[in-house]
Amino acid sequence: MLSKKLGHRLDSTLCPIIKRSPLSKLSPTALTLTGLFINLVASGVIIVGAWKTAALLILFAGLFDILDGATARTMETVSSFGGFIDSVVDRYSDMAILIAFIIYYARQNDIFMVCLCSITSIGCILIPYTRARAETIIASCNIGIMERAERILLIAAGCYFDLMKPVLLILAVLTHITVLQRIYYTWQKTQNKPT
Repeated sequence: MLSKKLGHRLDSTLCPIIKRSPLSKLSPTALTLTGLFINLVASGVIIVGAWKTAALLILFAGLFDILDGATARTMETVSSFGGFIDSVVDRYSDMAILIAFIIYYARQNDIFMVCLCSITSIGCILIPYTRARAETIIASCNIGIMERAERILLIAAGCYFDLMKPVLLILAVLTHITVLQRIYYTWQKTQNKPT
């Protein structure tokens, strides 16, 4: 939802900043990998229970997720492979954070939360999968109420305000609703279309 509304509208703000900053010397892939590294650090911080720090790290990593695409567009280095790498690295980042929560709650012997994190993980993986698979048969499938930007903001807020139980409950439900939305949307678009 947020990604769809904002689209590339931030580019006009970021473009002059990127051109005048050291970011212009970095490749978009380097920025993508920096975001992954920060998320891996955040995962370690989650495991030890320093969640406020983890929240800030997750948001900082999210900034790199915005900058990599904006930099590619600003420096005119957009490529299909760059988009592919960005998508794969995003999945690693997402899973690192959720696995960190699974480890944290497993150490607390909280089976309910381990299950909740696992259900959320499945939803988080299926959201981009359904889009990728749908877009092999329809033009676009970037719809749904719980895309990556929303998930990052919710997890960061849950960490910062120590509200992970309600946040994970929301994510466990809404990630799978998003998957169903994409399945239904794809079904609609493929009706009356020759196979």
